Amino acid sequence: MSDASTTTETIRADEAAHFGALAADWWDPKGSSAMLHRLNPVRLGFIRDAVDQRWGGDARSNKPLAGKAALDVGCGAGLLCEPLARLGAAVSGVDAAAENVAAAQEHAAGAGLAVDYRSGELSALGLGQFDLVTAMEVIEHVADKPAFVAELAAHLKPDGLMILSTPNRTARSRLLLVEGAERLGMVPRGTHHWDDFITPDELRDLLADAGLNMGEPRGIAWTPSKGLHLSDDLALNYIVTARIS
Repeated sequence: MSDASTTTETIRADEAAHFGALAADWWDPKGSSAMLHRLNPVRLGFIRDAVDQRWGGDARSNKPLAGKAALDVGCGAGLLCEPLARLGAAVSGVDAAAENVAAAQEHAAGAGLAVDYRSGELSALGLGQFDLVTAMEVIEHVADKPAFVAELAAHLKPDGLMILSTPNRTARSRLLLVEGAERLGMVPRGTHHWDDFITPDELRDLLADAGLNMGEPRGIAWTPSKGLHLSDDLALNYIVTARIS
């Protein structure tokens, strides 16, 4: 839920400060990041399927990312980095807020996981290229979206896989994600700025400009019976794969 990246600055200081202030609470499943804790299993299900399809892995394997290097950009306190490490990847996490990185390092150490966490602009960190690059709920927070996507692409190996998720800019997302969720306290106030949301078509164009082909997006929807789940309904939030053209 934060960001990082490129030759032009992509980090917004106010966004970094907003999410950095939540660092101590990030791993509390009933705290300010409760929605991310609910969202994470849905994202991980999509990632697991995408990884198996990309590299032809055994769906029964507990370590489908063994031998692979993964980079999570906008990693927060490591909610996605730690599961990726458990799936066998050598994981690096980058976040705009140093407070988040400190919380992530402490939590990973307590869990016995080796994750390389860094704070700052992705372009300045010299991390090299990765088999898997993820940026979940991040692109809507960056200052320069084309530069951010270009920097993600620069960190992707030629045969690698990128996975992004982001809210869609629709009337329903304004009503439910911004006005509803924030007013009801489900998401901290000031988390979402609806004008910064991007549509699947806009994201497809951004990825194409960076030399990437976007896969078919899947919606992340909510119903009382299923909770958050993958869906054909893209109106609130969606998740996509991308690969180098």
